[in-house]
Amino acid sequence: MAAATLALKCASVASPHEPTRTGRVNTLPAMNSTPHTAAEPQTLSTGPAWNWRNRFLALGTEHHTELAPQPVPAPHWVARSESCAELLGLPADWADRSDWNALEVLSGNALWPGMRPLASVYSGHQFGVWAGQLGDGRALWLGEIDTPSGVQELQLKGAGQTPYSRTGDGRAVLRSSIREFLCSEAMHGLGIATTRALCVTGSPLPVLREQLETAAVVTRVAPSFIRFGHFEHFAQADGPEALRRLVDFVIDHHYPECRVAPVPAVALLKVVAMRTAEVMAQWQAVGFCHGVMNTDNMSILGLTIDYGPFGFLDAYDPGHICNHTDRQGRYAFSRQPSVALWNLHALAQSLMPLIVNANDALDAIEIYKPIYADEMRRRLRAKCGLATTQPGDAGLIDWLLKQMAYERTDHTILFRRLAGFNSAEGADNSSVMGLFKDRKFSELWAKAYGERLRAEDSVDAERCVAMKLTNPAVVLRNHLAEAAIRKAQAGDFSEVNRLLGVLQDPFNDAHDGTADADFPPDWAQHIEVSCSS
Repeated sequence: MAAATLALKCASVASPHEPTRTGRVNTLPAMNSTPHTAAEPQTLSTGPAWNWRNRFLALGTEHHTELAPQPVPAPHWVARSESCAELLGLPADWADRSDWNALEVLSGNALWPGMRPLASVYSGHQFGVWAGQLGDGRALWLGEIDTPSGVQELQLKGAGQTPYSRTGDGRAVLRSSIREFLCSEAMHGLGIATTRALCVTGSPLPVLREQLETAAVVTRVAPSFIRFGHFEHFAQADGPEALRRLVDFVIDHHYPECRVAPVPAVALLKVVAMRTAEVMAQWQAVGFCHGVMNTDNMSILGLTIDYGPFGFLDAYDPGHICNHTDRQGRYAFSRQPSVALWNLHALAQSLMPLIVNANDALDAIEIYKPIYADEMRRRLRAKCGLATTQPGDAGLIDWLLKQMAYERTDHTILFRRLAGFNSAEGADNSSVMGLFKDRKFSELWAKAYGERLRAEDSVDAERCVAMKLTNPAVVLRNHLAEAAIRKAQAGDFSEVNRLLGVLQDPFNDAHDGTADADFPPDWAQHIEVSCSS
């Protein structure tokens, strides 16, 4: 039976050049290996005592190509996350054990027993336009392991060319690798669903981007790296059986509760919509801009994935575009929630061969809207320290946000300082309200906010503690990352590691008043990040 057509309804973010999605993807011929610049990595005799599962291999060769990473010369450590190492159950000396040789393995120069490296194929919409076949162009899946936190997959980013690199070299540079490493761990510190990063290694191998840079490899960790684009690919490329195997795989290993539903694919779509709504609310509440929300950068588990031209808001600007190659502003900060819904429609379209009834798919997606709205209301109330729900709360918060947008008030600093608001009538709150130039607004809003807090008998000291656990003192602003990168490019990795420690504990009072928590310097306005960042 031919699958029904599901309309993509997010017109506010859809590209006017959206092509019709018919016909077959031009799939690249299968390749067992890619040209190597050095000898292939050898499998070591010992490594961590992990139970390797490698279930992804069972999906079949149309889903992936097995190949080895391409070694790099003279690798060295740049940074390591001991928090992520603990997630994996690694001992404290994991990086120093000579018999494990972790530096060589996590640079792509060697393998631990049980690793089965592969690159997976997927497709997707990029900036709203169907891009056809994509795939792991510079990422290499090493396998999956049992850990104290459940099954986790390991992946090297920047380990060389794959069959899906298209015209790319498969490499990553030090600059982008440090950004991804720091932001992965920063998002985890903020409590936001994300892939993790175990380490970054560097090499003097030259890599050409906008300029000549040096190579680096990030070791990424997640329960799964499967994206919306995997489903889009198999809805087009290999017929319903390959798609069904992929859906069954994700349900069996990640969403087993969907198996008992009348239509498991509908149940899968619904739970993915729920998780996506939750992570979107997390992003918006903390001021995170992803920069390139293509369908191939959307996690089926609702994780933040693929850190490229990301950024955290300095000034609160709903129209902020963090990716300077996004000239149309498709992925501007305020548009991220609607883009996520558009991407869910694309996912639903790809699942139609297994759903058939378009209304079932649309109903499953529809849950995104109320969940996102409820999550945002809850998070904004928490950011403002409101413990109860009262009429007028939405108006009070919206009034604040509109003035912040008008004056371009610093997002992180405003909410952090708001934790110290004195709710006593007539109290001096200039340390908070002085962030606004409009004195009339400051007086009126502070009066209304104080009255609202007193109406629920808010205790300032208790509210302050709660708000400081919601509003971070520090986020990974671009200028902080840039300062660490510049030192690292000169061979000094101390700032990367210092900043990592700060970002893993962003709510700590010890950061208040430090340079990490201060306003960005003037030169930060000139930092540009793009898809190659």
